[in-house]
Amino acid sequence: MKRFLSWAIGLPAAIVAIAFALANRSMVTVSLDPISPEIPWMAFSVPIWSILFAGVFLGLVVGWVAAWINQSKWRKAAHSARVHLEEEMAKKTAIEKRLNNGEMVPVENQPML
Repeated sequence: MKRFLSWAIGLPAAIVAIAFALANRSMVTVSLDPISPEIPWMAFSVPIWSILFAGVFLGLVVGWVAAWINQSKWRKAAHSARVHLEEEMAKKTAIEKRLNNGEMVPVENQPML
């Protein structure tokens, strides 16, 4: 079902994106100079569709970075839990080793006083 939905949504979106790119192949000048728009010092010509796709890509990257930063507290909690688990497993292994060597007597086998 998940794969079907992926194709049902992705295929029409890809067709629309390709049609948009083919219909908007003309070149436009993009300027990053707000002071002199007549003679910009940093300008380049690109197809119109590349501006749209660059904006979508930039939005995806910004969203990914924001989500990654927002999830830092969960990664920190998982790391802390993992470290604590490793410490407890090391303690358990040490106790089992002492029990197997006869250094300790299990509680249920100790005589009652």
